[in-house]
Amino acid sequence: MAVVGKIESLWRYPVKSMRGEELGAAHLGFAGVYGDRLYAFRSSARPAGFPYLTARERAEMLLYRPRFRDPARAALPPNLAEAERMAPGLNPVPASPSDLAVEVETPSGEILPVEDPRLIRALDRGKGATPSLLRSERGMTDCRPVSLFSVQTARRLAEELGLAVDKRRFRANIFLDLAGSEGFAEDGFVGRRLRLGAKAVVSILERDPRCAMISLDPDTAERNPAVLAKVAKAHGGMAGVYAAVLVEGVVRPGDEVEVLE
Repeated sequence: MAVVGKIESLWRYPVKSMRGEELGAAHLGFAGVYGDRLYAFRSSARPAGFPYLTARERAEMLLYRPRFRDPARAALPPNLAEAERMAPGLNPVPASPSDLAVEVETPSGEILPVEDPRLIRALDRGKGATPSLLRSERGMTDCRPVSLFSVQTARRLAEELGLAVDKRRFRANIFLDLAGSEGFAEDGFVGRRLRLGAKAVVSILERDPRCAMISLDPDTAERNPAVLAKVAKAHGGMAGVYAAVLVEGVVRPGDEVEVLE
């Protein structure tokens, strides 16, 4: 077992493809980060296998700021302390839907409940593929529950491109600060287990195949195709890794990252 770095920051995305929020602590459960991608919008124009409306089609979705109406109740599962006191440490249950209600600040500054028809109309833009709201207790991630990405990989890509690369382009749940890394060191964790903090354990399943989302500036939604082109040409289209949770637990920025095997 070896400590290879620490958690640099934690992020979740209450509404798929909208702006994320940085967390001071996160419960890492079997379904992923608590409250992550709890909502998404379905597009009638998308294929059945991936029905979501995303910033790939509506770049301006990144300019919408979702937030939980009651941040304290949405931070961690409501019975977490009681469940952990019961040997051998039981898995907690999620809060009620009312405690996980989400509202969205639009680019114009208007604040709307996520289910408000006005928000759906704003996302529709008269394109003839009317969105509809989806909600799931299981985070509606693209394919795996948790994504990890090192800040060193962002710096490496910035050097290769000769321009600033904001780590938030890669929309990871867990950003890692890996000791002695020059970038893409997280690739070496595939097939291994990591302990994050005191309790949580994840299995690193595979490298993360990237799409046009990383071409979008997280603050302006402006496209820069060079970012995806560099990842495709120099790194086989992969950047960051996907994980599944083996042992649930709370993680925090600064927690150590330890390779178990």
